[in-house]
Amino acid sequence: MTTFNRSILLASRPEGMPKRGNFQLITESIPIIQEEEMLIKSIYLSVDPYMRGRMRGIKTYVAPYELNEVLTGGVVGEVIDSKNPIYNVGDIVEGRLGWADYSVSNGKGIRKVDPNLAPISTALGVVGMPGLTAYFGLLNIGKPKVGETVVVSGAAGAVGTIVGQIAKLKGCRVVGIAGTEEKVKYLKKELDFDVVINYKTENVLESLKKACPNGVDIYFDNVGGEISDSVMSLINFYSRIVICGQISSYNKEAIATGPRVQGQLIQRSALMKGFIVGDYAEQFEEGYSQLGEWVKNGLLKYRENIVDGLENAPEAFMGLFRGDNIGKQLVRISN
Repeated sequence: MTTFNRSILLASRPEGMPKRGNFQLITESIPIIQEEEMLIKSIYLSVDPYMRGRMRGIKTYVAPYELNEVLTGGVVGEVIDSKNPIYNVGDIVEGRLGWADYSVSNGKGIRKVDPNLAPISTALGVVGMPGLTAYFGLLNIGKPKVGETVVVSGAAGAVGTIVGQIAKLKGCRVVGIAGTEEKVKYLKKELDFDVVINYKTENVLESLKKACPNGVDIYFDNVGGEISDSVMSLINFYSRIVICGQISSYNKEAIATGPRVQGQLIQRSALMKGFIVGDYAEQFEEGYSQLGEWVKNGLLKYRENIVDGLENAPEAFMGLFRGDNIGKQLVRISN
């Protein structure tokens, strides 16, 4: 084992699109564990759009990142030293840890990962936070019924790909919105979406009218902005709008002014609800179990976009906002 530990700090708060200069790579000694603690060697690191909000320095549903402190996110790693009675050397674990080669944890917020059930990387994707987000958002808020039309924006992302597949499992017609022809092809050919709209080359509203002749029953919103404005114009009576993300606005310094949707919600007796996955923490075991079973049985497919090297984590993070990834964006720190 090496004797040094690399970490990535938030060096400055981004203005607009994050830049490489907002991050700093430092090298220190590997930390020494105390009683009840364990040392975890990072294997995979997750980068997620919500992290951009934490970089603003404003508390929302989660504390902001502090300047000149190690960034944190979802990590899968191996326990290589332990003074914690629950975790043994060799255990594979997942939790919110540092953007670093090695992290110390007292076990709070950490869960064991069984490498025999699925590749360990899936604990950060389809059988992790994105999978749970899709599962609870669609099933608990969207409440899909057979024959309904479900529209998913950001459909080729880590959450969107899973939402669409679960909707298909529930007998729905699924319309995805994505930004490249490669993504369109993947969603249609491999994930069996009924229609996929390329928002960069098509008139979204006109394409939606053709794709949803009977209107929209459920809209799973990952992006917000003008795309969501178009979808909202087609919602049905008693439709459900699931607000999961607003990635189109994460790098904007001012809050955009757009159409007011309250009138449409009244006219259609529709429900719009925002959520975070932690709202369903008491049901996580149910979600992990069902998602794992679907993956094991081949009913839920997934794709991972993997960048190698801790030093490349900032670039992988910035790539989320360029739309570089199909499926889950990961950084491989070690083997």
